[in-house]
Amino acid sequence: MDSRCLKSALLALAVLLSASLVPYQLHAKTVCDFPVIFNFGDSNSDTGGLSAAFGQAPPPNGESFFRGPAGRYSDGRLVIDFIGGVFKKLLPSAEDFSRALYTFDIGQNDLTAGYFLNMSTDQVRAYVPDVLDQFKVVISDIYDQGGRSFWIHNTAPVGCLPYVMDRLPITAGQVDKVGCASPFNDVARYFNRKLKEAVVQLRKDLPMAAITYVDVYAAKYALISQAKKHGFEHPLQACCGHGGKYNYNMHVGCGGKIKVNGKEVLLGKSCEKPSVMINWDGVHYTQAANKWVFDQIVDGSFSDPPTPLKMACHRQ
Repeated sequence: MDSRCLKSALLALAVLLSASLVPYQLHAKTVCDFPVIFNFGDSNSDTGGLSAAFGQAPPPNGESFFRGPAGRYSDGRLVIDFIGGVFKKLLPSAEDFSRALYTFDIGQNDLTAGYFLNMSTDQVRAYVPDVLDQFKVVISDIYDQGGRSFWIHNTAPVGCLPYVMDRLPITAGQVDKVGCASPFNDVARYFNRKLKEAVVQLRKDLPMAAITYVDVYAAKYALISQAKKHGFEHPLQACCGHGGKYNYNMHVGCGGKIKVNGKEVLLGKSCEKPSVMINWDGVHYTQAANKWVFDQIVDGSFSDPPTPLKMACHRQ
């Protein structure tokens, strides 16, 4: 064999060996056995804090799974509940804090709070860096206390939520082909770009941390924009509510009642089939939608790096 043929053969062998090692390296890593999950987020991922502070979420919240209110603003389970289902042991001991999974699901309240204070989209956009500076401080504080594994959801398309489209002024020209309010989604995408930049910086600042950025916006917008394809109906209407184009009324929410001739009458009723609806109460998602989103993100398809949930303890 002449030298050129030998070099070609060696190169081909090197490429083959390199390619064959990639799946081995991926599979060689052990599955993460998180003993506990600590979640930080708004009411889209809250499993009882809001109810503990301000009173129990009223019926029909919880009807599809818990058969009654269970501290969640949905008809059943949230994405965090499905994430928790992947890991069975969830009662922490002191030494578990460094082995825990820390999940974050933020942004919706941070953005909509400004809109409801009559801020313009430019004004809301202007304070996003301050919000994310505080976010980085929280992550760094947890890291300093021993936290190492972080699973971070970006914010969803807030311009597709009934309570936003019903309460905030939008023109026909500001509505996209799906029916969502483009200005509010534009700011959400800006928030997500800045959040991703913050995550990139945190990876540099916290060398022992495994930080996974999850594009929940893309997953939820895909569901809303292709609702029928995925077995859902009326993607921009609330299942539980009352009246109007979006079945949402800020004065009579899900489970809301009014008095008629001295008697309480339930107006904020659940729809007949929550399992085919995406939005629950104008603000939050149904159990069915939460499960669909979980199924998309659990294998790492929407993550950067593309890390499955069970491997989120490994730094890429």
